[in-house]
Amino acid sequence: MIDTAPSPFTLPVRVYIEDTDAGGIVFHAKYLHYMERARTEWVRSRGVGLRAGLSENISYVVQRLSIHYAVPAKLDDQLRVTADLVRGGRVWMEFNQRVEREADGALLADAVVKVACVALDTGRPRVLPEAMKALIPIA
Repeated sequence: MIDTAPSPFTLPVRVYIEDTDAGGIVFHAKYLHYMERARTEWVRSRGVGLRAGLSENISYVVQRLSIHYAVPAKLDDQLRVTADLVRGGRVWMEFNQRVEREADGALLADAVVKVACVALDTGRPRVLPEAMKALIPIA
């Protein structure tokens, strides 16, 4: 397997009112949304079509997630959300992810996310497609 592009991938995200609680602080689950978008854009940036996978009965699910919330993001903050594929196996990939405030580089949250490849119709594990396997870095 080869490392085909520089890592980590970075996605800019703006915090909107819909992301926050009444005090203008980002709701904890929104960080998961930001990270999901970064992983999806990471895949797209490497030329792998997720829609094509759906037509081939392929889906990806979060199997394991460990997250640390360090500092809260607030309304109107501009964020950098990263996705870095660090390892993988026959049916899974593991990403290191970070959410940072762009203005000062402060770490807001970081996570290790293990994503499994599954058959869309049954939800059972299946081997990663060749296009995805090729993206897993060599250890």
